[in-house]
Amino acid sequence: MVDFRKFKKLIVELINASKAIKIDKEYLRRLDPSFESSYQYLFHAGFRSLRLYRISHAFYVSGFKFLAYLIYHINRILYTVDIHPAAVLEPGVVIDHGTGLVIGSTAVVGSGTVLYHGVTLGAKYITKGKRHPTVGRNVVVGAGAKVLGPISIGDNVKIGANSVVISDVPEGATAVGIPARIVLKNNTENAKSHLFDSTIDKNDAGDELCFRKENNLEEVLM
Repeated sequence: MVDFRKFKKLIVELINASKAIKIDKEYLRRLDPSFESSYQYLFHAGFRSLRLYRISHAFYVSGFKFLAYLIYHINRILYTVDIHPAAVLEPGVVIDHGTGLVIGSTAVVGSGTVLYHGVTLGAKYITKGKRHPTVGRNVVVGAGAKVLGPISIGDNVKIGANSVVISDVPEGATAVGIPARIVLKNNTENAKSHLFDSTIDKNDAGDELCFRKENNLEEVLM
């Protein structure tokens, strides 16, 4: 017997996915400095893998799990991106490059967050229930970083490339290292001011951050 309620829910979820993809486009245009023209949406692997995830997620939450996993598998083959269809990514997430990205089934990622290649939002232990991280909004997770376990990453956080994060990171902080340590705290206002300001000199912002990190170099190396 055909369950028309599942099809009705699927239509609603696909409409929501379509709306989310439009927001993803806008955030990508704003947050990827290499983005020059709208035709790049056709060739941006991170965006296209995110679009496939949104479709697979719509099928998954509507009860069409076989099709959801099929789309998920296609995503892994085409873009080497592994986003479980049960994961929750708010509209406006940016996946830069995408290659090697892994997001577990109970992970949550907030809007405005940028995930670079090789990032893992994974589990520390084989267990049921919540076992993957919850990442806040306007977070930057550097290339190769591993965020492991049911931990919380606050809004406006920056995680350094190749860092291994195994404990909560408060809002506005910067965490680097293996295991990750907090080197900047309460950086919320600075993060917000740089997020969508298209007139800001990105090099100046980077110089300021490098200078502040140099002052904390001794702490990082201890």
